[in-house]
Amino acid sequence: MKRLIFVLCAMLFTSMTAVSQGLSKQAPQGFDVMKTDIPHGKIDTIVYHSSTVETSRKALVYTPPGYSKKKKYPVLYLLHGIGGDEYAWQKNGHMQNILDNLYAEKKVEPMIVVMPNGRAMKDDRPVGNIFDKDKVEAFATFEKDLLSDLIPYIEKNYPAMKDRKHRALAGLSMGGGQSLNFGLGHLDKFAWVGGFSSAPNTKEPEVLVPNPEKAKKQLKLLWISCGDQDNLITFSKRTHDYLVAHHVPHIYHVVPGGHHDFEVWKDNLYMFSQLLFKPVPSAVFFRK
Repeated sequence: MKRLIFVLCAMLFTSMTAVSQGLSKQAPQGFDVMKTDIPHGKIDTIVYHSSTVETSRKALVYTPPGYSKKKKYPVLYLLHGIGGDEYAWQKNGHMQNILDNLYAEKKVEPMIVVMPNGRAMKDDRPVGNIFDKDKVEAFATFEKDLLSDLIPYIEKNYPAMKDRKHRALAGLSMGGGQSLNFGLGHLDKFAWVGGFSSAPNTKEPEVLVPNPEKAKKQLKLLWISCGDQDNLITFSKRTHDYLVAHHVPHIYHVVPGGHHDFEVWKDNLYMFSQLLFKPVPSAVFFRK
């Protein structure tokens, strides 16, 4: 009987699309439009000292409607792509509208969202040739900046919960690769990880998850997603295939007709955020 239960559970985690009670397969129309008749969160710009880069760096911080310094909050670190900066999710992803609307519908847990510049170098602007070697390498350097500089700043200056169970890391494209690389590489720091249309900077799955048993025990949620019209889907699929082969629970969400753009990434944020910092519903099921 125990073996039968194990097999059935393993089967639940081997598919492509996740659907749960109260969680849509796709974001509804108007989900990213600002509504004037609901409470709104606030976005502030912070400046923190980066010992990694040896300069001051900026990030945006979204605090939810009803935010209070007397309350403790989990934190989502939300990363941009190779052509973006700390403003990308605000300007192009309308993240504040997405989350404000979800809060109004009581579909998300109150959380702080930090949007840093993932290009850890002194001149971190997305100007000139964004594919220059030094600019690409700066995305890898951000791992140290995130862990050694940004997270300590947030946890010192905001009422943030300081344990791995209350930290999430997710991003789009280059930021998706960063999220998988850094999140899965530091399971002692993050329990919630999401890669949206992850780029070629994504490490091979054997490197991402060298110890599947450890990942099973420590991950609360691993979200892998990409549009089916995106040429980069091979990087998401190879990770998914490896996770399936090693029975690591995860959600693999393929967006029908989806390209490498914010329509896909906004859809991902809408669904991913609803699962964060609470038990993943038992009603979640997977299908091929």
